[in-house]
Amino acid sequence: MNDFWNQRYSSIEYAYGEAPNEFVKVQLSKLQPGTILFPAEGEGRNAVYAALQNWKVSAFDSSSEGRKKAFQLAKKYNVNIDYRITTYEEVNFQTESFDCVVLVFAHMPPAKRSEYHQKLWSFLKPGGTLLLEGFHKNQIFRNSGGPKNIDMLFSEAELSNDFSAASELSVSETETELNEGKFHRGTASIIRVIARK
Repeated sequence: MNDFWNQRYSSIEYAYGEAPNEFVKVQLSKLQPGTILFPAEGEGRNAVYAALQNWKVSAFDSSSEGRKKAFQLAKKYNVNIDYRITTYEEVNFQTESFDCVVLVFAHMPPAKRSEYHQKLWSFLKPGGTLLLEGFHKNQIFRNSGGPKNIDMLFSEAELSNDFSAASELSVSETETELNEGKFHRGTASIIRVIARK
């Protein structure tokens, strides 16, 4: 899988564009900047945007090519991000150390999904916010992006269960037009989570 992402991120062009995800952009505008974590951050478009909004940014991904592109983007916009090469299994931040955790199309092996979501939740401070945008299971019928394994796509029930410890939880499915580079383009079935600890 790592070879897949390194290959995808190895071109000069940014696979999902340089602009931040629209849902993330809107939601971050409602929050007071603090410490923020971007798991599976790829080429850094969301992390760099957050840094431009005065967040103290940490990110991780298993792709060295993604990290390289993220640092190029950070240099272009003259911001600093802490970006580590690691996996969900091995990532190790201090518990309750982030004001916000942001997952953008961070699909994972279904057998590990709940465990990894719980681990990321543990990094969030009490009162902190977790944001997630991913592909709903209905996306399996579309060709606008995302995994082709329905078990890797999300349902409302799965995500409601994964983040059931939240003091406030919103899980919603919607259709939207994606225009994020060449791999996320067209009408998509999207699921969004806003969870407060």
